[in-house]
Amino acid sequence: MQLDSLLEKLKMDHLSSRLDSVCEQASKRDLDYKGFLAEALSAEWSGRHGKGVEMRLSQAHFPVVKTLGQFDFGFQPSLDKKVLRELSGMGFVERSENVIFLGPPGVGKSHLAIALGVKAVEAGYRVLFLTLEELLTRLMRAQSENRLERMLQQLVYPRLLILDEIGYLPMSREEASLFFRLLCRRYEKASLVLTSNKSFLDWGDIFGDQVLATAILDRLLHHATTVNIKGESYRLKEKRRAGLLESRTVPPEEQEPLEVPT
Repeated sequence: MQLDSLLEKLKMDHLSSRLDSVCEQASKRDLDYKGFLAEALSAEWSGRHGKGVEMRLSQAHFPVVKTLGQFDFGFQPSLDKKVLRELSGMGFVERSENVIFLGPPGVGKSHLAIALGVKAVEAGYRVLFLTLEELLTRLMRAQSENRLERMLQQLVYPRLLILDEIGYLPMSREEASLFFRLLCRRYEKASLVLTSNKSFLDWGDIFGDQVLATAILDRLLHHATTVNIKGESYRLKEKRRAGLLESRTVPPEEQEPLEVPT
């Protein structure tokens, strides 16, 4: 049986397209049989991994792809770099724990949430990004069309679900109840990353019911890391640079240099 036919039957498409290059490199490096086999299989795995990352990024529906390397840690000195570094290791996803980013608008909550989502995609996990409004629209429509159970199952499937912009708009009692049902389905089974511009003390107003808000927080925070971000909006910073706003007086504690993590 010809080599091309074998590669096709084994569905080793990536190795097939790179075989000449792999053979050339093996010859130059004078690899033995095991070394050549390792290089060949590595080429196939690398191609499959890259294709998988590309597919999972598409399925995640990120509004834009952001990374931790792109985040301006120097502008947000309140952030603990060690915590972000630990979270980027994806241990919280493996343990089905949650992450909550709290802070005023424009301080980088969504950027960090997406960056963790990208890390999860690269680690092989399925991820889904939704704003809270998009989530509630899906749940309410599914309920009205008698397919809520199917929708809840679909939303439990991603190993990491990112919910952005909690607290910008209040929920109705029905919306809050649907959110609670989803949270219960994912509790200790899969991870959530949430962003909110409200402190936990204000979540009773968000959900329109203090008792329900307490029940939500009880499950959400049981296995969770909370990251509070204090500082000025990135968007306001850019306006100041453009001279559209008055210069801001920087408090002494924010003037301390902060190294960007590598």
